[in-house]
Amino acid sequence: MSTSRPFRIEGSVRTPAASANAVSVAQLDRVLTELSALRSDLAKAVRPCPSGEPECARHAVWQGVETIREAIDSTKYEIATIHAGHTSGTKLDRATFELSAVVGDTEAATEEILSAAEEIDALASRLSRNPENAREVVQEIHDCAVRIFEACNFQDITGQRISKVVGLMQFIEHHVSRMTAIWGGSEEVARIADTISRERTGDEALLNGPSLTTDANVVSQNDIDSLFA
Repeated sequence: MSTSRPFRIEGSVRTPAASANAVSVAQLDRVLTELSALRSDLAKAVRPCPSGEPECARHAVWQGVETIREAIDSTKYEIATIHAGHTSGTKLDRATFELSAVVGDTEAATEEILSAAEEIDALASRLSRNPENAREVVQEIHDCAVRIFEACNFQDITGQRISKVVGLMQFIEHHVSRMTAIWGGSEEVARIADTISRERTGDEALLNGPSLTTDANVVSQNDIDSLFA
């Protein structure tokens, strides 16, 4: 008959010092009892269906399938809402054309403003060399100023174009956010995105576009200008 190796905790319980401290032993027994009860509760939580009850297991499976179906239906509804909200392919193409028109209008206005400014600079130099024709030169400067004012009207039209595109993007963003919430929220989507995103290297890592005033740790235009000062 083999004897099991005694554990240190058993030896400490048998010592006189431990028997004198009976409260500690009672507390230990209570802790072990609570741990046993907690382990039983955890086992019940992990195993929702008792063994030998396949009907309960089938119910749990179909309940999960129903949850997935509801999530898919909700996602289809959000996609249909985006489509019904005049954001089909034609509308998205329209947004692309609007942004292209903004770029074209801005370039044309900028070129007109710079051209008029150069003419004003040349007229001012001519006026300083030959003040006798001041009246004629002043009229030409006035005409250039009017051209600048007229070119600045591009802001009204481009503002309307950009507002339409921003409204479209906000509409899509709202419904995409709702679909994100259906499938676990933004944190879950961000976790999945981190696993499939590739790290940019070289020049691509530097191409982030113009920064916003709220961005931190970015190079401002003043920093760039100071390099050429």
